[in-house]
Amino acid sequence: ERERGGGRKDSEGDGKDGNEDGEKEKNEDGGVEKPRERGSTDPHAFAARVLQYCECPPYLRRHFFPRHPDLQFAGLLPPLDAPHHARERDKCRYREGVVLEGKGENGSLVNCGIRGRPVEIDRTLTPGIRCTVKLDPKAYESPRRMKGKVVSPAAAREEDGTYWGYSTRLASSLTAVFDESPYQGGYDLKIGTSERGTSTVDDKKFGLPPFKHALIVFGGVAGIEECVDADEGMKISGRESHKLFDKWVNTCPYQGSRTIRTEEAVLISLARFRPFIAKNVEASKETEVVSADLQFSDDDPSDESSSDEN
Repeated sequence: ERERGGGRKDSEGDGKDGNEDGEKEKNEDGGVEKPRERGSTDPHAFAARVLQYCECPPYLRRHFFPRHPDLQFAGLLPPLDAPHHARERDKCRYREGVVLEGKGENGSLVNCGIRGRPVEIDRTLTPGIRCTVKLDPKAYESPRRMKGKVVSPAAAREEDGTYWGYSTRLASSLTAVFDESPYQGGYDLKIGTSERGTSTVDDKKFGLPPFKHALIVFGGVAGIEECVDADEGMKISGRESHKLFDKWVNTCPYQGSRTIRTEEAVLISLARFRPFIAKNVEASKETEVVSADLQFSDDDPSDESSSDEN
């Protein structure tokens, strides 16, 4: 298994917390000064923290994300409400949890978001870490202590095709994005997005070749070209950025507006690529997807609708 904090373990940022460099202000009595928390000065650390927060199940956020200026307006973010953001009454086969201080007969106790019912796992883990627990759906109906097995975070996706969140990796440069891939052999399909793309998703002949690990790269306001020019490790100029990728795609032809923000481009592009990626998954014979027998309590409001978590 992969032990994790609030986000995935490989997504921990190296930016400074706001209170390390905070300004001071006088209290109401006018005498004693105290430091005032400030947000991250590093935009990369800020983005990583927000992404980690969004990925973390709501019932675990208070444990892994103490109050921080970067998350001051996190309640305004659109909720993921993904399968691993289980609600209390969901009878899920898998749940994310945090290891508690107490222990059961055979292993540690884990808070999996089921009020008053900690889950006893099959091994002893360090308190405070995040883990993925596999449960028997019938255990929800039993009055006995629930027991589960610690598994890899990828187990839900690999065993029954259930989407189970994402990890966030901070790279020091564009070169590091390619060279520090967590997958053996790197990315076998690299896609660059640009309004100057040589192909568009609207082309009748557009498609994606078979792949195991795909990488989709988005640039800033000035595009990927500016990122390439700013990377001293790159041996090509920004005008030759397309040479870094297998596909150089315009995902929003006839965009109308002068620019599209990166956060907008990500949502647009992932939605446009979704049908082509799905075809690749269906054609793959390496992973057999089995329909999951999950029971979701859709009548309950999502925990992510609350804005008072931080």
